[in-house]
Amino acid sequence: MKRTIPVLLLATLCISTALATTYVRVEKDGTKTYSDRPIPGGTAIDLEPAQGYSAPPASPSAPAGAPLMQDSDNFTYQSCGVTPPNDSTFNNPEVVPISVVTAPALRPLDTVILTVDGQSVGQPGITSYTMNQPVRGTHTVAVTIKNRYGRMLCTVISSFHVMRPSLNSPGRR
Repeated sequence: MKRTIPVLLLATLCISTALATTYVRVEKDGTKTYSDRPIPGGTAIDLEPAQGYSAPPASPSAPAGAPLMQDSDNFTYQSCGVTPPNDSTFNNPEVVPISVVTAPALRPLDTVILTVDGQSVGQPGITSYTMNQPVRGTHTVAVTIKNRYGRMLCTVISSFHVMRPSLNSPGRR
């Protein structure tokens, strides 16, 4: 009961506002003054409802590119990999070569996004990258391959470790 009264008051307010008459008065300089109350020299007007939009019915025929899109949606790479392999360790390297390997070979319109430690490297589409003077620690390589419609075809993540012996313990190599 306590909830019913506020709901009824709100509904009455909304209905009365929707059914309110609008008045307009044209001033000497040509500007118009609108009001929801009668104003001297004003006239009541009927306002048209706000213009809406209805979407046209969907066409039953498929667009011309639909078979091509369906074919591309069915494609998958049999294997997708990245070198260096996961958990590889490099001792004091000058460079670490990183490359993407797919089977079958990478299709011309597919896009490769290669990131190292969360940062995109090179142009989209590159399949190899050389990391110069990598700092010690663990590095993560991520590869994502998408088709021309943006559908993800392959994702690979690999981590490798770089060890740099310090001068304080030269025996640890």
